[in-house]
Amino acid sequence: MRNNTITSGRLLTGLFSLATPMLMQALLQNLQSIIDLYFVGGLGSSAVAAVSASGTLLFILTPVLMGASVGIIAMVSRFIGEGQNHLAARTAGQSITIAVFFGALIASIGLFFGRDLFELMNTPEEVIAEGILYLRISLFFSFTMFILFLGNAAMQGAGDAWTPMKIMAFSNVVNMILDPLLIYGPGFFPRLGVAGAAWATVIAQALAAMLSLRLLSTGCLRLKMTLPDWRPNANLCWRITKIGLPGAGQMLLRSLMNATMFRIVAPFGTAALAGYSVSTRLNVMILMPAFSFGNASATMVGQNLGAGRPDRAVRAAWTAVGIEAAIMVAASVMLIFFAPFFLKIFVSEAEAIRIGTEYFRVEAPFYIFSAVSIVLSRAMSGAGASLAPFIINAFTLWGIQVPLAYTLSARLGTIGVWIAMATTQVVHALIVTSWFMLGRWKHKKI
Repeated sequence: MRNNTITSGRLLTGLFSLATPMLMQALLQNLQSIIDLYFVGGLGSSAVAAVSASGTLLFILTPVLMGASVGIIAMVSRFIGEGQNHLAARTAGQSITIAVFFGALIASIGLFFGRDLFELMNTPEEVIAEGILYLRISLFFSFTMFILFLGNAAMQGAGDAWTPMKIMAFSNVVNMILDPLLIYGPGFFPRLGVAGAAWATVIAQALAAMLSLRLLSTGCLRLKMTLPDWRPNANLCWRITKIGLPGAGQMLLRSLMNATMFRIVAPFGTAALAGYSVSTRLNVMILMPAFSFGNASATMVGQNLGAGRPDRAVRAAWTAVGIEAAIMVAASVMLIFFAPFFLKIFVSEAEAIRIGTEYFRVEAPFYIFSAVSIVLSRAMSGAGASLAPFIINAFTLWGIQVPLAYTLSARLGTIGVWIAMATTQVVHALIVTSWFMLGRWKHKKI
């Protein structure tokens, strides 16, 4: 993509050119786990449960990945905007150092505590037996996921969102081909069962990571990494980590909050849990465009601040908010009137559908506030000012949502939980907007 759509030219063109492939890439990332589940289905319910349980444990990687990618996008976009492409390439090169470090750390956790992690979730023994090898393989080779994810983040920071999307599509195709071959072992292929699904994913990610590094090293993209850029640089790694830590903390707090909300809903019965679980999964899908336009605004904010155009950075963020607000209004109307239709795709019990419908009729009218808070938080992170969004998120989730959900659920039942969530969305958006309008993020040094 030509860079003039980011630091000059039409804002809408620049945002859509970044956000569209980012959204498709996010969908492809989620598709990988679904591919594994689909192909292990023929092995029985314990195999499906093993892959699902392992996927839940692998979710602990998300905060680390998101935090590191926030730091890389912020620094690469700023250096590109300043015209310091050599520093942007050197920053991208540090993704290997970060990937190897965290990969080794997480591999150790997998090797020594894999069974303990399953047991913490009260996983049945037959599921642990199937899942332990899948988890250990996935965690031992997690550095391939880090290289792939962070290499793609560097490209996005440089303003190229289409190449990462194509790389993720390539990874999915390889995974789809290898899954049946390694799980069921036709012909001369070994029959590895659930472990075969892990090997298929690891191999697909490794090949995609190699492709990402190859493209970043040839000069055919905006960034051109050389071997010296791959050499560990303590200063750059620390600067990436300093920006990324609040983002990682934000994701971790949200993950813990989701577990806490699950616990609050649990006493109301399995139907309530089913309705809540399906509704929150649909909620994640609905909010995907918000994260995509948020990440697009992060790249545009970083590059325009680097280019000395703070006013354009502000306009880019508000334009992204406007686009996402329109999407959320459409989604709200659709779910207010047609929530039962979507819920019936995933759950058949009438009570679960009723509770899920109740969830959306309380939550959906306030989606526009989620759009505002997500996009503006990502925009400030793109400037390197990730600490304020973290503090605001921690305050609203744990200072407002959790205690309010506990209090209202005791009086109103599940609808009290939904009211607490909707109230938090509004407060979160108002605080984020106020902080964004103060403009301190525009002067953030990285």
